[in-house]
Amino acid sequence: MDSLIHSLRDVTIRSISVSEMNNNVYVVTSKSTGTQVLIDAADDLPAIQQLLNDAAADTPATPKLARIATTHQHWDHVRALGELVAATGATTSAGADDADALPVPVDVRLGHGDVERFDGFELLAVHLGGHTPGSIAFVYQDPDGPAHIFSGDSLFPGGVGNTQNDPARFTSLLNDVSERLFDAYPDETLVHPGHGLPTTLGDERPHLEEWRARGW
Repeated sequence: MDSLIHSLRDVTIRSISVSEMNNNVYVVTSKSTGTQVLIDAADDLPAIQQLLNDAAADTPATPKLARIATTHQHWDHVRALGELVAATGATTSAGADDADALPVPVDVRLGHGDVERFDGFELLAVHLGGHTPGSIAFVYQDPDGPAHIFSGDSLFPGGVGNTQNDPARFTSLLNDVSERLFDAYPDETLVHPGHGLPTTLGDERPHLEEWRARGW
């Protein structure tokens, strides 16, 4: 199956699903410069390397993996992180409050509103506390279309991420998702979650109060 899910003006977005947990791995590639950012080196290094090789066809430039960005610390999202760092020499980024739990040193510790600037595109870090203390969504704003949110395990079709029936964690996550995603971006914004199928903010927006009432 073709890994290409979006070919935008300046970048392509490719995705594969790996492991028994069906983790989504994403790569954003600059069409003009070949710069690549991989989001969540979840598992299966050969499959990830093939994903990067496939993305090389999206640019006439020499592709270079500039960053491996991690949405959150959970083991199923980082199983190939150490191997990929060793194989590529790419730098790493993650939320500041999750960084120490990752299996490799984190080069860039991200807080809410930090912008990662790469040669050819930018990614905005949006902190969504609750699923883990330092969960980060990465947002790519297409100059010619809707934004793309890589939400990790903080937002899925049908609800927010698992907060282990902890009311404080659930409230934190839903408040952050509501204020920092739904209040900040329009309905056509695309959501690329850490597992499963994509959605849009417009598809999920009508259910926010239903989620708050049910508590998960």
